[in-house]
Amino acid sequence: MTTETPWWKTAVVYQIYPRSFADSNGDGIGDLPGIIDRLDHLAGLGVDVLWLSPVYPSPQDDNGYDISDYQDIDPVFGTLADFDRLLAAVHERGMKLVMDLVVNHTSDEHPWFLESRSGRDSPKRDWYWWRAEPNNWGSFFSGSAWELDRASGEHYLHLFSRKQPDLNWENPEVRQAVYAMMRWWLDRGVDGFRMDVINAISKAPGLPDGEVRNGSRYGDGSPHYLCGPRIHEFLQEMHREVFAGRTERILTIGEMPGVTVDQAKRFTDPERREVDMVFQFEHVGLDRGEGRFDVRPLRLTDLKASLGAWQDGLNSTGWNSLYWNNHDQPRIVSRFGDDRSEHRVRSATMLATVLHLHRGSPFIYQGEELGMANAPFERLDDFRDIESLNHYAEAVAAGADPEQILSALRVAGRDNARTPMQWDAGPNAGFTTGLPWLPVNPDHVEINAAAAVADPDSVYHHYRRLIDLRHTEPVVAHGDFTMLMPDDEQVYAFTRRYRATELLVLGNFSGSPASVPVPADWEGAETVIANVSGTGRLPSTLTLAPWEARVHRRTRGRG
Repeated sequence: MTTETPWWKTAVVYQIYPRSFADSNGDGIGDLPGIIDRLDHLAGLGVDVLWLSPVYPSPQDDNGYDISDYQDIDPVFGTLADFDRLLAAVHERGMKLVMDLVVNHTSDEHPWFLESRSGRDSPKRDWYWWRAEPNNWGSFFSGSAWELDRASGEHYLHLFSRKQPDLNWENPEVRQAVYAMMRWWLDRGVDGFRMDVINAISKAPGLPDGEVRNGSRYGDGSPHYLCGPRIHEFLQEMHREVFAGRTERILTIGEMPGVTVDQAKRFTDPERREVDMVFQFEHVGLDRGEGRFDVRPLRLTDLKASLGAWQDGLNSTGWNSLYWNNHDQPRIVSRFGDDRSEHRVRSATMLATVLHLHRGSPFIYQGEELGMANAPFERLDDFRDIESLNHYAEAVAAGADPEQILSALRVAGRDNARTPMQWDAGPNAGFTTGLPWLPVNPDHVEINAAAAVADPDSVYHHYRRLIDLRHTEPVVAHGDFTMLMPDDEQVYAFTRRYRATELLVLGNFSGSPASVPVPADWEGAETVIANVSGTGRLPSTLTLAPWEARVHRRTRGRG
């Protein structure tokens, strides 16, 4: 294994949800030419890597995460020629492009599944999981994880939508078909993959029943399919078959729900040749009870304990991904910050500062750099996401109060992340000249890219300064991490140290002033980044304003 520091340790990744990013042809849905038209916005921000959510052909049951052809582009997004133009334009600007790899499941309209479904004697029957008597597993999207195929009298497994049947990775033909597809994209020039729920591809032998809890009709099968018995074997085989021997350094990101710190250390240990980093969900589950829509207040001490454990656990081996937002999460400024106009910029920039100064690779989700917030959804008809709609139907059928369920959807639903990108104050926020597939947030009149780029004190420019700091100050990417004030419920504080340089990071996670005991040896440290004016050098006594963030630097007499 090479000792060279991987390029992605100083990189910042920007996730694009193509359906909602930029529409070039007025059909109300974002597309690849629209992304090309907006690349200079991302180059100006300074990001290094673009991650595209799926753009493959799909019936769009789960907005493209149900793929019917892995080696083409859905016409709603453009063509393969458009993709090649996008890839070339990304590379011309010195950025890289990562594809979303969704290989735990396909669409039920994929030719592989159509062949598998054609009869019990099909050569591809065991490319998927078929059972005459299914187990009791529940789906992530409500209901049973099994769907009856009436023609054959057997059920097929789908951990997500019934239109997303799970591939059977026990079959070596399945694995080789996936690896061939991955090589095809790499040969085309892409720079890596973000691997959707990749730790679900290995299922326990016999598919045993899951434990039934809290009066559910279904069992929790996750102990039998998350980080299953052959997961390391499969990922190591993938590395040998797809990535080994390539001269370029490919980035691999494994999305792994339920993964622990100790498991992540194994997955991201460079000597094991599995994945470069994992996407884990512990910190974004801290404001939830039994599920996504069981919302509760965040305790800052819980957040510190979670993120601190991941910092400590992957300090010497492995690597962290750092994120607040993605296409599956509500907007962070509405969730952990304050999206009211008087506090939005400061809370958004505080959250950015705290996250980006951790050790790991930061991920920015489209619109996060503008301070985009949750949408004001009013009625059930305003929602589009299958997870939210299925949850509402199941909960109301079980006797829940419809208005309470709607309230939970407004706070926690995935549609909050999917409202169109807010480019300007004009009609439809400059996203489309047509009818947008999901309504634009009406706050785009104030919160938009054109206004943010023109304002040096905007959320956009704060993100740009944070990215520049990571690129120019080695301690940000490579320094040790030490949590301070772990029991404080208002202030998130930590230090980073690399060789002779140290950083002190402070963030007030509240709308009230917060006193911070400044260590005597930090007095007079220079301000590197702050989201309030006139900070100067660090005083001996400090009171942070509501949502204030600041980063101070000092140089010690050691190398």
